[in-house]
Amino acid sequence: MDINFAFGGLVAARLLLSFVPLPDQLKYDHLLSSPLTSNLRLHEGIYLFKNGVDPYSGGVFYQSPLYLSIFSTLLPLNRVSSPIIWTLIDAVSAYALVQTWRARSGVGKSNRDALLAAVYLFNPYLFLPSLAFSTSSISNMLHLLSIMFAARRKTSPALFCLAALVHVSLSSTLLVLPVIILLLGQPKSSLANPKPISIDFEKGRMIGLEFLAHFAVLTLTSTFISGGFQWLWQTWFVELSLPDLTPNPGLWWYFFTEMFDHFRPFFLVAFSVHLLIYIAPVCIKFQYDPLYAAFILTGVLGTVKAYPTLSDPGLFFTMISLFPEILPYLRYPIVTSLIHLHASLLLPLFNHLWLSQGTGNANFFYASTLVFGVANGAALMDCVWAGLRIALGETKEGYEVVQQ
Repeated sequence: MDINFAFGGLVAARLLLSFVPLPDQLKYDHLLSSPLTSNLRLHEGIYLFKNGVDPYSGGVFYQSPLYLSIFSTLLPLNRVSSPIIWTLIDAVSAYALVQTWRARSGVGKSNRDALLAAVYLFNPYLFLPSLAFSTSSISNMLHLLSIMFAARRKTSPALFCLAALVHVSLSSTLLVLPVIILLLGQPKSSLANPKPISIDFEKGRMIGLEFLAHFAVLTLTSTFISGGFQWLWQTWFVELSLPDLTPNPGLWWYFFTEMFDHFRPFFLVAFSVHLLIYIAPVCIKFQYDPLYAAFILTGVLGTVKAYPTLSDPGLFFTMISLFPEILPYLRYPIVTSLIHLHASLLLPLFNHLWLSQGTGNANFFYASTLVFGVANGAALMDCVWAGLRIALGETKEGYEVVQQ
């Protein structure tokens, strides 16, 4: 089957799903959109922005001023345009995933292209937030575009997309180092034959400076759009200070709901630093395969970021399709899949019992998020194990380490 025809058919089917009368119900679902990605809050911010009111003065709108500018001028949102825009966003993301696979496998086309596109477009963890018009879909698109351009050696587009990603989602800072290493290295699989690499630090310094330049331009543009620096406290620092404790599938909200104010600053620092400590070990261990390092850090983000939605672990699970070589080396794929299936059933059930029926309480929903966190963590650890285990070659006597 021709990949262009298959891709067009997948996108058309995905567009039809966007026009069914589900999104109006999904917009209120805490599993699909967080305070930082909510479409309803985006509409409220745009309304205030158009009427000359600072959307960052009320403590409700937490999204980038770039969204205010783009969606109030270039891409106005309504019942017709929103499904088309979000479908195109998902189509670009699927295209970036396919192109990343081609760069990794070193081919122009492959039989897996249509499968990869379908895995992204119809992954429930990804298309349900997209049907809710969550801006997490935009973050996923920037995430995959930055990796795609880096894998194809297009430095400036990769760094611009990466800067835009960090700008709209500060926790995505975890991806800066692996993307820079990917620009310095190569995207092809080296998991089975790991070798230390020599890094051109001078080139890396220039790449880092260019990233900072892109980031500074976006920051100044946002400041100009919003008319001041108030947006900094209502976007970037929200992920660090956690002012909005709206329930979500993550592990932070309930912990800080029960936290005494006296201990809050300490645990905010501890939780934030916890995200950062993974960068150096993962990038050092997988320096010979930076694309895999970016994949592992994507899983870390999907598991322990401050305001996650289902699309965050969904992106991680979709990116597994880029690494078919690790599948035989996963230790407990069936157990991990069953735990995830269990969690995916518990989350909407306990959320409905608590917030809609009133027959449960916060402990019900948080118990399901803990199961979900265990499932995400188990999948992450299994992928780390497989990425390391593949470097061991089987022999008649046992196992032989082939890493040099």
